[in-house]
Amino acid sequence: MKFPILLRFFFLAVLFFQNVLAEEQGFVVQDIKITGLQRISAGTVYNYLPVNVGEKFTNDKIGPSIRALFKTGFFKDVALEREGDTLVVHVLERPSIAKIVIKGNKDISTDDLMKALKKTGLSEGKVFNRQILDKVEQELRRQYFSHGKYGLKIDTNVTQLTRNRVGIEIKISEGRVAKIKEINIVGNQVFEEDELLDQFELSPSHLLSFYFKNDQYSKQKLAADLERLRSYYLDRGYINFAIESTQVALTPDKKGIYITVNIKEGDQFTLEKVKLAGNLVVEPEELIKLVQIGPGEIFSRKRATETSKLISDRLGDEGFAFANVNMVPDINNENKTVDMTFFVDPGKRVYVRNINIKGNTKTRDEVIRREMRQMEASWSSTTKIERSKTRLNRLGYFEEVNVETPPVVGTSDQIDVNYTVTEKASGNLSAGIGFSQTQGVIFNASVTQDNIFGSGKRVSFNFNNSDVSTIYSFGFLNPYFTIDGVSLGYNLLYRETDAAANNLSRYSIDVASAGFNMGFPIDEFERISLAFDVKYTTLNTGENAPQEARDFINQNGSSFLTLPLSIGWTHDTLDRAIFPTRGGQQRVSGLIAIPGGDLSFYKISLKDQHYIPLAKDLVLRLFAEIAYGDGLTGTDGLPFFEHFFAGGVNSVRGYEDNTLGPRDSNRDPFGGAMKFVASAEVFFPIPFFEDLKSVRVGAFFDAGTVSDSFDFGGLRYSVGISGKWLSPFGALSVSAAIPLNKGADDRQQMFQFTFGSGF
Repeated sequence: MKFPILLRFFFLAVLFFQNVLAEEQGFVVQDIKITGLQRISAGTVYNYLPVNVGEKFTNDKIGPSIRALFKTGFFKDVALEREGDTLVVHVLERPSIAKIVIKGNKDISTDDLMKALKKTGLSEGKVFNRQILDKVEQELRRQYFSHGKYGLKIDTNVTQLTRNRVGIEIKISEGRVAKIKEINIVGNQVFEEDELLDQFELSPSHLLSFYFKNDQYSKQKLAADLERLRSYYLDRGYINFAIESTQVALTPDKKGIYITVNIKEGDQFTLEKVKLAGNLVVEPEELIKLVQIGPGEIFSRKRATETSKLISDRLGDEGFAFANVNMVPDINNENKTVDMTFFVDPGKRVYVRNINIKGNTKTRDEVIRREMRQMEASWSSTTKIERSKTRLNRLGYFEEVNVETPPVVGTSDQIDVNYTVTEKASGNLSAGIGFSQTQGVIFNASVTQDNIFGSGKRVSFNFNNSDVSTIYSFGFLNPYFTIDGVSLGYNLLYRETDAAANNLSRYSIDVASAGFNMGFPIDEFERISLAFDVKYTTLNTGENAPQEARDFINQNGSSFLTLPLSIGWTHDTLDRAIFPTRGGQQRVSGLIAIPGGDLSFYKISLKDQHYIPLAKDLVLRLFAEIAYGDGLTGTDGLPFFEHFFAGGVNSVRGYEDNTLGPRDSNRDPFGGAMKFVASAEVFFPIPFFEDLKSVRVGAFFDAGTVSDSFDFGGLRYSVGISGKWLSPFGALSVSAAIPLNKGADDRQQMFQFTFGSGF
């Protein structure tokens, strides 16, 4: 019985080895047949298959052929078969992704998530691969963990669709951001822990954390805080300071975080020598003035960096746009001293080939180019390029201005300066209704065009009718009457005012005037203005008019012609005209009603304001104004209708408009010959709308007084919060203030607003 079995095994073995020998010898491929294709074209398979018709196919080509097709990622299974002299390729395609749906995401937008998925190879139309989907889940977890959301849950569902397609649904449950419970710094000896933690943006939860969100852990924020901590030590001479480790511990419920930072302070170092080296293309005496550190001082990386930047900017103004100023410290650990060398490598002087302007669909090219301080064919100046950008911003014609300085291809000493502007509506055609607490309902119609026909000229016509006044006015201004920037304007005005409706004495006044104004630039930041008007004024009094008004009319009459001549000086470094964030503005102005008219008097005013950035989103505004006036020959004192007033939403908030200061015989506000107003206000972004550029809110402290002489004993104070919104329907200004020292005759008004008029 065993013999037939052995014989049968022998014959099978002979047949097997014959087939093996045949396969090893291979065959010449006369045709290639592909089965199983649905979406992928046969040509794609032929391109990737390392076998062609007419070639000899042997066993050693089976593995490379299968791997080549698998490597494409298009197929789930691949098999090769021989049918005579035909090579048959059997494939099973992977499904394609028909759609991707993401649900539940709030912290990260769908667009941002889709972009991240696309980078990992998962997007609509792509071939679906389960391994890629797993990597996507890991990437999503990494992104959310970096935002402090450790309670994240991700569920992915893959649904089979027709024509070998799939739909992917990603459900995200973000959970809450883990809140910081405690931050500890270990290893500090020189500085108290509280002092160091003041440098951190992150902090444990406190009363205002809902607004500042500084108790929400973020890996990026922690990295920024650690860099601030490092800078704090390096700016105080601890150049060997090191952060040895950082531990972030998560509570079991994934809702709380404990942060521990281990540091090594090292020793404090002082400067022994400060040197300038390299190619000093600018006079060394000029560069030495820019050095912010000196021998014997405690080393400060901040001031050393400032020195490097100042020198680099100075070289940039001389055309060396790509200058490098490297700080090279020589540290003596034994003596705890540092020798600092600023090595100057100016590179080549760079010239401006072309200044290109894009985006001005309406504004004429010449209107923009006349604001340029950087000229073509001259060497580049960093200061002039940035100043040109600021001047364009201050025109008020553009929402945004950007500048780029790409090098000219094929050269090493030329750049182009490209300004890109986004125009906004610089004109206003409106007819509407506004409201002011002082003026009541305001009916107005106006046509204003600050950039008429793209010429940069301003034309305005205005009609305003309220409980207080009726105004008709026309104005024209050419800011470049001459190529040197001398401006020329004309104005016509007719105004009827009921002073009693404006919280003032019981009289009314009609004014008709015509005049012109001119402006003369002194330099980049200073300007002199000159204006002359012919004004005809009529006073109207009734039975309840105050005695002061009656006495004035008895002495001077009720109608008179005046010839006011005004002159002013302005120094302006504000970065923009609306909602500035830095810079200042100082203005001195004087008005004199010159002889030849029926009245003669003068008024002098000094205004000073500064915008100081305190942090990324915090701006401090300091403002002060003092004004005084008096009569001249033939006029006894400053006419009462020219008095100064204070109080209200645009002055000392918390008090009714125009109600501070002296009273007339009827105990109504009468104004005075002297006014002083001051304010300190901190502006900050509105919660949850930080990117809204048309809104500004702030907290303020106001002070002001009005009197007949330089008497500051009647100063009134208030504190509160304010808001300003440049709405599509008009400007809205609101405030909620608390008067701190209200007098017996003062009129309190805690909530104040105006709508439909400028501020």
